[in-house]
Amino acid sequence: MLGADCGGTSTRVVAATVEGHVLGRGRAGAGNPLARPPADAAAELAAAASRAIEGADREPGDVVGAVVGIAGIARIAESAAAAAYAAAWSDAGLRCPMRPVPDVVVAFAGGTPEPSGTILVAGTGAIAAEIVDRTVARRVDGLGWLLGDQGGGFWLGLAGARHTARSLYAGGDAGALRQGVCTAVGTADPAGFVSRFYALPRDRVAALAPVVVEAARAGDAAAAALLDEAAAHLATTLSALHPRPGPVILAGGLLCEVPEIRDGVQDRLAEGIGRRGTLASDAAAAAAWLAVRDFGGRAPAEVAAAHARLMP
Repeated sequence: MLGADCGGTSTRVVAATVEGHVLGRGRAGAGNPLARPPADAAAELAAAASRAIEGADREPGDVVGAVVGIAGIARIAESAAAAAYAAAWSDAGLRCPMRPVPDVVVAFAGGTPEPSGTILVAGTGAIAAEIVDRTVARRVDGLGWLLGDQGGGFWLGLAGARHTARSLYAGGDAGALRQGVCTAVGTADPAGFVSRFYALPRDRVAALAPVVVEAARAGDAAAAALLDEAAAHLATTLSALHPRPGPVILAGGLLCEVPEIRDGVQDRLAEGIGRRGTLASDAAAAAAWLAVRDFGGRAPAEVAAAHARLMP
């Protein structure tokens, strides 16, 4: 089985047995067709899948099922995009069907085997969704870099760059945030910074988010304020769903890997909805588990055991 998590920054694939034992992992560049041209995104997915299969010491023909978690799932239903994914899949030697699933459904499965509940995902983008029988019933945000994704990685990187641009023109002492962003962009000249920044692709903007995090940890007050603002945006996004009874899952790189943001979200959720969230595990492994469920012929107890193995 293959499970894939196609994000706006990277693509990760897990190869696993139908019993839920991980055999191999693969990684490649951004596999989100909203973040880059579909043909390029499909090529990154195929590359990550090939690496996972190679790491498992298997052949592409051994793969009998695959679930791919992806944002902007409607995009790959378009004829040109569908053809690009089919071609990349075939070129990788894969013959099994590829089932695309909304990334929020995969992320939810990374936190619970239950079929229904609520999830907040904060990675490159940001979205909250109500999950009912492993389908998206309602959602808030997830509108992309231009219309929304408040508190996500792109938002945080852009916020850091905005602070830096204003600081460069205003003058004064350079804090850790300004220094880090200028280093990443390649100049501390005000006009040069602006022109270089506007030439950056979207994934490079999102890649500034870790710079903001590191600056906050170095004691930069402006960076720390941005992390708190991100947490406030994310908590507001989830609370807007007025979550019903059931698990509340937190997923995505910003929530799983940045405790400063996660703790801020958890505190606000405890105050706002009276519950804290459960942190999700690996989304690629969760996608592999969904592929196990699809495979059929397994008792519910065996499917549950596979979830426990893949998401310890």
